[in-house]
Amino acid sequence: MSHTLKEKNRVTQSFPYDSMDNPTFEHSETSASASTNSRSRKNDRNESTAVNKDRNAVPDDNTGHLASEMVTEVSKKVSEAPPGSTPDENKDRLVKEVFKKVSEAPPGPIPDLVELKKELGLWDGVSIIIGIIIGSGIFVSPSNVLKYTGSVGMSLTIWVVTGLMTMTGALCYAELGTMIPKSGGAYAYILEAFGPIPAFLILSFHLTILIPSSRAINCLTFATYLLQPIFPSCMAPPYIAVRLVAAAMLCLIVYINCSGIKFGTRVQDTFAILKVVSLIVIIVAGFYHMAQGHVENLQNAMEGTVYSLSSIATAFYSTLFAYSGWNSLNSITEELKDPYRNLPRAIAISLVTVIIVYTLTNIAYFAVLTPEEILASNAVAVTFGSRMLGVLAWIISLFVACSTFGNANGDIITQSRLQFVGAREGHLPRFLTLIHVKNYTPITSIICVVIIPFFMLLAPDLGSLLAYTSFSGNLTDLLCVLALLWLRYKDPDRHRPIKVWLGFPIIFLLLTVFVVTFPVVQRPIEIGVAAGIFLCGLIVYYFTIHLKFKFVSNVMDKITHFCQKLLFCVEEEKVE
Repeated sequence: MSHTLKEKNRVTQSFPYDSMDNPTFEHSETSASASTNSRSRKNDRNESTAVNKDRNAVPDDNTGHLASEMVTEVSKKVSEAPPGSTPDENKDRLVKEVFKKVSEAPPGPIPDLVELKKELGLWDGVSIIIGIIIGSGIFVSPSNVLKYTGSVGMSLTIWVVTGLMTMTGALCYAELGTMIPKSGGAYAYILEAFGPIPAFLILSFHLTILIPSSRAINCLTFATYLLQPIFPSCMAPPYIAVRLVAAAMLCLIVYINCSGIKFGTRVQDTFAILKVVSLIVIIVAGFYHMAQGHVENLQNAMEGTVYSLSSIATAFYSTLFAYSGWNSLNSITEELKDPYRNLPRAIAISLVTVIIVYTLTNIAYFAVLTPEEILASNAVAVTFGSRMLGVLAWIISLFVACSTFGNANGDIITQSRLQFVGAREGHLPRFLTLIHVKNYTPITSIICVVIIPFFMLLAPDLGSLLAYTSFSGNLTDLLCVLALLWLRYKDPDRHRPIKVWLGFPIIFLLLTVFVVTFPVVQRPIEIGVAAGIFLCGLIVYYFTIHLKFKFVSNVMDKITHFCQKLLFCVEEEKVE
C-alpha cells in the first residue's frame, strides 16, 4: 500500500467522533453531508496521492500528532459554540475545515518512516573519504615500502604512482556510483553486472577478511600510538594494554554510530580536520629542516633500488593499504544528498588533497630520518616527532591516535551499510536489515560488523593482516572494473551521468592485475589463505542461500524478533 494513502487513512480513522467529552454525534443525521464530504475527501486524496507518489512524499507533519491537534481543536470549538447552535452543525462545519487542512498539507518526507535518511552533503562526503583514507597507513607503511623498494627515490615513486592509480580507479567508481545509485559499493556493482554468486563471494570476503583486518590494524595502531608517550622510547607498550585499549576503542565507535548518522559524521568531520592538521605539522617541520640545508638523505635517491617485480608489487600493497578507503563513499550512496553531483565531487576533492599531503609527508620523513632509522622504527611518525619536536613529540602520538580513530569511525559508517545492503538482498541474515526506530541507524549491522575484529586483535603480526587486507581489496577492485567494462558492452545505452574515457578502466585493470598476481611469489602463504577463504564462500553460498533450510530460516526469524525487542528496531520501510 502506498504510504501516502496509508498515512491519510490513519488520520481519518483516528478521528474520534464519539470519544470526546462533548455530546455524542449521531452519524445518521449527517449522512448526506458525510457522503458529500467523503466524495470530496476521496478526490482530494487521489490528487494528493498522485502528487506525493511522484515526489515519494506525504504531509510533513507527524500524522498522529496532527490528528491529535485536530481533535483538540474540534473539541475546543464545539465547547465554545455560541448559544443556539447545535453540536451537529458545528461538527459538520469543523470536519470540513479539518479535512481541508489535511488535503492542503504541503508535501514532504514521511517523518516517522523507518529508513536510512539522506542527511549527508558534499563536505560530509569529503570528510568521510579523507577520514577513512588517512588512517594508520601513512604512519605504518613507509617502512614497509622502503623495505621492498630499497631506496628513497623508488619509495616516493611508488607513493605517487599509487595515488594516480587510485585516482584512475576513483573515476571508474564515480561512473559506477552514478549509474547504479545504490549503497553497498562494489557489492552492488558486481551484483548488477555478474549476478548473486560473485557478489556473495565478494561480500563474504569483505566481511571475513578485508573489513575485520583493516579495522584490527587501525585499532591496534591507535592503541600503540596512544600508549607510546607513557612508556620510554626504548620500550614498547605491553601486549595486553594495547589490546585492551583497542577493544575499548571499538566499543566507543559502535556507540557513536548507533546514536545516529549525524553524530557519527560530526565525529568524522572533527577527526578529519585533526588528521590533516597533524600531517601539516609533519610537513612543515620536515620542510623547515630541509630549508636549513639538510638534504643529504634525498641525494642519490635511487641508490640501492630493488627492481624485482614481485618486490615492487608487494611495496604497492603497503601504499594501497595507506590509500584504502578512496571508494568508501560509494557504500553509502543512498544516504548522500544529490549523489549524481556530490559523489564525484567528493571523490575528486578528497583524492587530490590526499595525494598532495601523502607525497609531502613522505618527503618530510625522508628529509629528517635516514633510511636505516625508518626501517628500524615501528612508529615512523613518533620517531620523526622525537627528532624534530623534542618535548612536544607526544603531540604526534596523539595526532596519530586521532587519525586512526577517525579512520575506524568512518570505516564502520560505510561497512555497516555494506552489511545492511547484503542482508537486504538476501545474502545475509534478515536481522541485519533492522533499523533503530528513533536514530534511523542499521544498529544490528553496526554491532555485528565489529565482532570478527575483536578476535583479530589477538593477531601478533600486523604484516600478515596487511597482506590479507591488500589482496582482498585489490581483488574487489579488479572485479569492479571488469563490471564497468562488462556493463559498457552489455548495456551501452544505459543512462550514465558520468562516462569516463575507456582508457581509464583499462589502465586500472592492468595495474590491478599486476598487484594481485605478483605478490603471490613474496607472500604465498598469506595469499593462499585469503584465496582459500574466498573459495569457501561457494560452499557457504550453496548451503545457506541455494538450499534454504527451513530450520535455519526459523532460527533467523527468532533472532530477528529478539533483536527487535532488545534494540528497539524494525525492518526498513519504503514508499511504494
